[in-house]
Amino acid sequence: MGCRQLLQKARAAGLAAALPPKAGPPPAKRHDAADAADGQIRRRNPEAQQAALYLHWPYCEKRCSYCNFNKYIPRNLDESRMKNCLIRETQTLIELSQVQRITSVFFGGGTPSLASPLTIAAILDHISQCAYLPAGTEITLEANPASADALCLADFKKAGVNRLSIGIQSLDESVLKLLGRNHTVCDALRTLEEAKKLFPGWVSVDLIFGTPGHTVALWMQDLKAMLAMCDDHLSLYQLTLERGTSLFKQVQQGFLSMPDPDVVSEMYECARHILKDTGFHQYEVSNFARNGAFSTHNLSYWQGSQYIGIGPGAHGRFVLQGEGKSHQEARIQTLEPDVWMKEVLAFGHGTRKRKVQSELEVLEEVLVVGLRMDVGITHQHWRRFAHNLSLWDVFAESEEVKELEENGFLVLDNRGLRCSWKGLAVLDSLLLTLLGQLQKAWVNKEETFSGT
Repeated sequence: MGCRQLLQKARAAGLAAALPPKAGPPPAKRHDAADAADGQIRRRNPEAQQAALYLHWPYCEKRCSYCNFNKYIPRNLDESRMKNCLIRETQTLIELSQVQRITSVFFGGGTPSLASPLTIAAILDHISQCAYLPAGTEITLEANPASADALCLADFKKAGVNRLSIGIQSLDESVLKLLGRNHTVCDALRTLEEAKKLFPGWVSVDLIFGTPGHTVALWMQDLKAMLAMCDDHLSLYQLTLERGTSLFKQVQQGFLSMPDPDVVSEMYECARHILKDTGFHQYEVSNFARNGAFSTHNLSYWQGSQYIGIGPGAHGRFVLQGEGKSHQEARIQTLEPDVWMKEVLAFGHGTRKRKVQSELEVLEEVLVVGLRMDVGITHQHWRRFAHNLSLWDVFAESEEVKELEENGFLVLDNRGLRCSWKGLAVLDSLLLTLLGQLQKAWVNKEETFSGT
């Protein structure tokens, strides 16, 4: 279950919830300012002065059977227009946020490896003109094996990309066909080998488990084959049936059947143990790294840091200091690319939905995303977002939380709040209890300060 779905479930349960790593990658293109400028920025409220940047490329060659992301099959794509609009919206939102330092850049989609490397280079050049982009900043591009040959990958590296996230999904041809992928196992392995040569240590691979007809044995075979050739980062995702997708329809109509939930849980647990035994560290529910190859960009999400979403359907969380605001906003950009481009050309950005987040809403997100990490939420980190309400205040006296601790799912100590190894595997079931306790503590705090 995703973070937004979980908070929606919490609302339905009566909560006032609302949601609207390695020493450093190879040098990236950077601002002309001297390194001393970075030190000055850090000394001035660094969290308010910096943000991660996500750019959404909405186009794909075909729609996968399981995917409900904001993606489109282009007809007569005007890439120059899309590039110019991404650049303009980047400039507008950076100006609105008054962010002076970009901590990471992530090109997602869709299939951003379908974009021209010249487009990626132009966007990165402009980012470095709008804000400080230090040497070594992680710049990730999602790549589909069908659109990422050796020459293309080399050109992306020249453009400034220094980390790849490859959507391989499976090394089983029948699974790839079921998922509607437009690449073969041979394509995937060829792309992976070329990527490792160009970006050694900085190639991540996505795999999906729990597909129709999947068994523990087949999944273990797939994972072990990938471990024999992958780089230092793996992301494992349980297949979720999304309404409106062709796979959802086939299952609903009885043409396909999903594996039993207990079988899927066993797949996840077996994968965790195998990865641990082969030197991978599970630093987040779905993400595993060795040699310190954590995703800096994704860590910024899980740590509740500011991030700016650029492009059709992108999400963002940042303070609009350029408008004199002091509260964080959740923002969603217009979904449909042609409409989004018209809005960007007319107004400088295509923001369709804005919502000022209350302190409680921010804390709910910090709780939900922070507990996805193995390190959890430290007391110091919580205090960045909570005023007069510590982790001890919220959770220490709760009998339900004590029971979760006694059963070995949670740890609340002088470091902070985190899931145990066992608890990380059942995080969704823990969060409803924890969100409910946060809600109660917040109400008690409000009543105390209001004198009622």
